[in-house]
Amino acid sequence: MTGTGANAVDMVKDTIYRSCLLLDDLRWDEWLAQCDDDFQYAIKAYSPEISYDMTYYAGSRDDLATMTGMLPKHNSEHSPFSRHATVYAVDVAEDGKTATAVSALVVYKTMLDGVNAHLDSGENHLFVVGKYIDTLKIENGGAKFTAREVRLETRRLDLGSHWPL
Repeated sequence: MTGTGANAVDMVKDTIYRSCLLLDDLRWDEWLAQCDDDFQYAIKAYSPEISYDMTYYAGSRDDLATMTGMLPKHNSEHSPFSRHATVYAVDVAEDGKTATAVSALVVYKTMLDGVNAHLDSGENHLFVVGKYIDTLKIENGGAKFTAREVRLETRRLDLGSHWPL
């Protein structure tokens, strides 16, 4: 079954918004379940100094499964992230089988006690600003990611940036 019209747009939006909830809650396996087996993920930013795209991360679904499986073993800060996405545009293919979407993205980090000397515990810190550029396939009454590019405006990433955004 493919999606048509507003129904497909709603499925895509739901998948994008649900991905933020799952990532915020560190529910990696459930997030990856929203991704097709051939899923490709990248975090990029344009550098005007070198007139070139910088790639912070690029990998497949399998690469992400390995990385997220290792996250509990990493020596990293554990301040929680809060992703806020607003879907700007969803374009569904004429056959209703695929869609592309562009969403605004802001990620906040809530500082934990003792993590950073110049920030108080519980203080929120803007982590990154950018966009999600998603490609999804629509089938079986839902949408699955086939590709996600996190296109950042932020170019300096702090500790913890190895987590999927």
